[in-house]
Amino acid sequence: MSAPSQALTLTVDGSEPLTAATVKAVQEICDRAEDRAGHGPLAVHATGTPRGDWTGGLDVLLVSKWERALRRLERLPLATVAVADGDCGGTALDVFLAADVRAVTPGTRLLVARDASGTWPGMAGYRLVQLAGPAGVRRAVLFGLPVESPEALRLGLADELVDDPAAAVAAVAGLTSGLAGKELAIRRQLLFDAATTSFEDALGPHLAACDRALRTTEREAAS
Repeated sequence: MSAPSQALTLTVDGSEPLTAATVKAVQEICDRAEDRAGHGPLAVHATGTPRGDWTGGLDVLLVSKWERALRRLERLPLATVAVADGDCGGTALDVFLAADVRAVTPGTRLLVARDASGTWPGMAGYRLVQLAGPAGVRRAVLFGLPVESPEALRLGLADELVDDPAAAVAAVAGLTSGLAGKELAIRRQLLFDAATTSFEDALGPHLAACDRALRTTEREAAS
């Protein structure tokens, strides 16, 4: 389904504390996405940032479950497009950074969450560095300074500046039209691995992916 009205939608409010219900919501949307692999995209609307003593009810087990849910979201067999609007931090920033395509509206600020002792040492910092490099996000990760939308575009944290979030979802739907879910997941993993894997170690998986693509082409030609 390529029409934006048919896309799966996840809305994340970063001003709300992380709870078991937050984890469940992401797991449930992942269940639905995996059931319709290749028919997307999954649209994520991310806004809001934590206030006050937001870490008060957290424990490491809950944070671990949340990070595993995000990793699952990051590896779905369909495209994900996230639109950040306004101040975006906490769980909203986590989900935004895990998407394949990221768009921001004018005036958006990406904010690494803080707790009473300083910047929260969650995996948002890891993803920020993976996307933009340590120099570009040093002040955000160390001191929690906001990343304004023009800087997010310059650093590659955001791909587009949009006034209409629905248009961004429709554009991604067009990009992935006719692309099988497993194909997208394989290409995404090869992309992830390219940053940390040597050429020699990467060659095998790339050849396997090429072989799979060739076999698919042969089957389609024969049918």
